[in-house]
Amino acid sequence: MQEDFLHYVWQHQYFDKAELHTTAGEVLTVLRPGMRNSDAGPDFLNARLQLGEVEWNGAVEIHIRASDWHRHKHQHDPKYDQVVLHVVFEADQPVCRLDGSEVPALVLAPRLAPELLHSYERLLLATDTADTLPCAPLLGTVPDITRVSMAERALLERVEQKAAVVAELHQQLGQDWEATAYHALAGAFGFQKNSEPLARLAKALPLGILRRHRHDARQLEALLFGQAGFLTENENTRTDAYITGLRQEFEFLRHKYSLHGTALAAHEWNFLRMRPANFPPVRLAQLAAVLHARPALFDALLSAADVPTLLRFFQAPTTDYWRGHYRPGVPGKVPTLGKSSIQVLITNVVVPLRVAYARHVGQPELVESAVALLSQLSAEHNHITDAYAAQGFVHRTAADSQGLLALHRGYCVPRRCMQCAIGSRILQRNMAIR
Repeated sequence: MQEDFLHYVWQHQYFDKAELHTTAGEVLTVLRPGMRNSDAGPDFLNARLQLGEVEWNGAVEIHIRASDWHRHKHQHDPKYDQVVLHVVFEADQPVCRLDGSEVPALVLAPRLAPELLHSYERLLLATDTADTLPCAPLLGTVPDITRVSMAERALLERVEQKAAVVAELHQQLGQDWEATAYHALAGAFGFQKNSEPLARLAKALPLGILRRHRHDARQLEALLFGQAGFLTENENTRTDAYITGLRQEFEFLRHKYSLHGTALAAHEWNFLRMRPANFPPVRLAQLAAVLHARPALFDALLSAADVPTLLRFFQAPTTDYWRGHYRPGVPGKVPTLGKSSIQVLITNVVVPLRVAYARHVGQPELVESAVALLSQLSAEHNHITDAYAAQGFVHRTAADSQGLLALHRGYCVPRRCMQCAIGSRILQRNMAIR
């Protein structure tokens, strides 16, 4: 059993309330269960209870076993002096406040309906695999509207989490939105396997330097590929005139901007088990093309009216050399940045960037328009989204995909069933409160 279940039971008062008594025999009446506390301190605040003839206003703390009070060190924390009731599944020992006064306790174990416990155990003990929802056998009792609304809620939570990362980056960069867009875009062009080195490259090559050379694609490439460590001479590049020219240009610019000692090494990039179209030099060339063709990154990403506009934004043409080379000195026909890759960039950069900006300037209406972009993108198909679709969840657009992924990672995998509207609905339909 998890404490979340007892939180749920207390919040909704899903237990037998007939002839309530504390472990000390005092008559208990719950006038108000209180509000869930998401910060440090007791679990529920501003509860209103009557113990015997006295009415109390204060906090409620919830544990599986009463001894968890000591295990969590509450006996040393002044925040818990405001607790007026200790709600537990099992009262294995009394607990006291800092002043030595005993905290009244209510035991829930004998007051929970067997049907409620059975439904909860089915959720908790369901086989945990990547392709199975914990509640799959019980989903027949859940209306479609509950599934849709929970997936939408999970989607918004996922978008807000990504936006929070952007907002933190914005703070670190001195509240420069253009620099924020550059750093976010650079990391995203790494597409998981190389996002970390590309993010470090952005730090090693400030936007202020790139801005001075955005008009010259060759100088941009010299800076980016040089700082990335891809311009060193080897058997592939020794006779390559283009790479030799970039190397010479980079040596001049590195000295000019004192970039010595900040460059990455070629071995820091990942090539293993990747298609050539995803090789870091290919993605770096595509990033260079965007920086060259789009001098105002943030304004363009913020003002793009729809997905077709963003497709044109990201499909900036690379230089001739990088249309015919996967790596420095290694020839091969390279495709342009594909729609599926652009969809990832819109999902992981454009939408969070817009939401972070909307929160910063206090314009919540911009959040809705940002999230609406996801509804213009095609659905993502993988073993997780397909498992949910097979159980009847709506899966038509990228907004649905992101919602299902958020539901899976944020609720199903960590078994946060009690905080999920679907799990809550299942318990409500399968219990009989005495």
